[in-house]
Amino acid sequence: MTTPKRYTITAALPYTNGPIHIGHLAGVYVPADIYARYQRMQGEDVLFVCGSDEHGVPITIKAKKEGVTPQDVVDKYHTIIKKSFEDFGISFDNYSRTSAKIHHDTASEFFENLYKNDKFIEEVTEQLYDPEANQFLADRFVVGTCPKCGNEESYGDQCESCGTSHNATDLINPKSAISGAKPILKETKHWFLPLDQYEDYLKDWILKDHKKDWKTNVYGQCKSWIDDGLRPRAVTRDLDWGIPVPVKGADGKVLYVWFDAPIGYISATKEWAQAKGKDWEPYWKNEDTKLLHFIGKDNIVFHCIIFPSMLKAEGSYIMPDNVPANEFLNLEGNKLSTSKNWAVWLHEYLEDFPGQQDVLRYALTANAPETKDNDFTWADFQARNNNELVAVFGNFINRVVVLTNKYYGGDVPEPSTYSEIDEQTLTELKTYPDVIASSLERYRFREAQKLLMDVARLGNKYLADEEPWKTAKTDAERTKTVMYVALQIAAALATLSEPFLPFTSNKLKDILNLTSQDSAEKNSWNDISSKNALLPAGHQINKAELLFSKIEDEHIQKQLDKLEASKKANEAENAVVDPEKETVQFEDFTSMDLRVGTILEAEKMPKTKKLLVLKVDTGIDVRTIVSGIAESFKPEDILGKQVTVLVNLAPRKLRGVESQGMILMTEDANGNLVFVNPDATGIPNGKSIS
Repeated sequence: MTTPKRYTITAALPYTNGPIHIGHLAGVYVPADIYARYQRMQGEDVLFVCGSDEHGVPITIKAKKEGVTPQDVVDKYHTIIKKSFEDFGISFDNYSRTSAKIHHDTASEFFENLYKNDKFIEEVTEQLYDPEANQFLADRFVVGTCPKCGNEESYGDQCESCGTSHNATDLINPKSAISGAKPILKETKHWFLPLDQYEDYLKDWILKDHKKDWKTNVYGQCKSWIDDGLRPRAVTRDLDWGIPVPVKGADGKVLYVWFDAPIGYISATKEWAQAKGKDWEPYWKNEDTKLLHFIGKDNIVFHCIIFPSMLKAEGSYIMPDNVPANEFLNLEGNKLSTSKNWAVWLHEYLEDFPGQQDVLRYALTANAPETKDNDFTWADFQARNNNELVAVFGNFINRVVVLTNKYYGGDVPEPSTYSEIDEQTLTELKTYPDVIASSLERYRFREAQKLLMDVARLGNKYLADEEPWKTAKTDAERTKTVMYVALQIAAALATLSEPFLPFTSNKLKDILNLTSQDSAEKNSWNDISSKNALLPAGHQINKAELLFSKIEDEHIQKQLDKLEASKKANEAENAVVDPEKETVQFEDFTSMDLRVGTILEAEKMPKTKKLLVLKVDTGIDVRTIVSGIAESFKPEDILGKQVTVLVNLAPRKLRGVESQGMILMTEDANGNLVFVNPDATGIPNGKSIS
């Protein structure tokens, strides 16, 4: 295929058991959106679809934990996810969901077509069964030791530690995630897609035809799978949440989520076509359509091996031209984790940084995990905003707009004779649409965004070199030419920034008066290279507004504090409890004399960091006790504190001071020392504890 007539762009269906975080945005949705917006600006026929993935075991697990129905779970998160995408300007033509009737019908029809044409293998196999819960265990209901890397918390379908896919029966020491019971093997009937029958086709299509144009991480993972030998894979599961298998004898079985989810792209297309009164089939079945899947690396096998095998088995669909999968984004040096709340949630980000969607889009694209896992840090986010968006892009636009209003009342001035630097600057400006487009067509979004910022740097350098604020006093005609050239750069930025920074682009177009009905003709991507004037002389622009604002340290510290709180909460939840000590007799316990006491005096022991010398009223006497708590408590803060004292502990000299007892202490969830003391008031000193 040379020049496509249309583009079908899909973005991985987000799973509706939680909100969307920055890892999703960086890995899939921002690059997909940049590409879709760019192609639309080229005048292409673009269909950009996605939707919520609403079936599968994790949703049923979450529903059970929360005491609600699976539908309640998916309804809640579908709403949150859809709004997050809208808020961040992800320009889907249709965002659907797999619980919709049109999807159930589409997926059922797809299965039936393959079933009628004998594309499945029907087998009775032994599957893991929970004898306590009396049900077969879908893959995510099984945990055990990964046979490849030894991770003891691997799921039945995939190890999240090493990324290996496997069957639940491959796990070592499997256990049920429902009851904790050791599962047994029990016979059940399922339908399998014989991937091995498509192995030769996949070798030719991927390993030969796409060796040079697919990303190395995608190609490498595909090659590993194919070289290892493909095997039949079940397309059905024993489960009560999902799309019922549409054949006789399949009661209690649903389509496996990996089979039904990618069909969601097709059903989303059908839904869009119905709403628009269009034919959906050319977007999936015509060879002059370019099909692209934007995904994360954990979905490579499904979009490059399994889904293409499904499409090939059906026979009437085109294959994806490319699957530009990204690697993973980490957060402050640690893997993003939904369950551990180690994430930056999109809906929470906008609460803390209202109106700053483009700052996050910019930071994520600048640090996108295109070829390897990358790390998002709040320090880098702040630096990207303050040192690049504010100091480079925003600074250039503000200077141009302020000076134009100051010198010419907002009118674009008429240029006079161009100098050599003017000609060079305008010539360089005209090269940027093609070089940025080249990067985008090769899915190098970091590179493309850097080139966009180079346009702003070109403008800043031009202003700094030509200094119109100085020539305004000595050479009016020269100043007009300089400002005219600078305004052309500003207009180019308004257009070129649209795929990357859509909110900023719209704001800049408003400032430059490029959106009103009576304004100059709106500029397209290629106008920057072909037009003599993007903002003609006499065009009226509006007053200056700041495109970006500086982000202060306290805003960043707030985000770091959030993460620190999550870390401490996780540590507390996963804290290891000391094992029970050897059994003692009742007489052993009663031999210890535990009493309530009050600290009367406290001072640090000289030349030590840890020891406090305490005077404690035990109700029997006032005695000296040396306690190693100086690093946790100031002496003045514990005066009058009621404590629990072991009074019949044998005396012991510490640094020359005889200690006559022990204060009982423990640690809180954060590892801080706390006193074990009575929580009731009015308990007298000397009262025995038994």
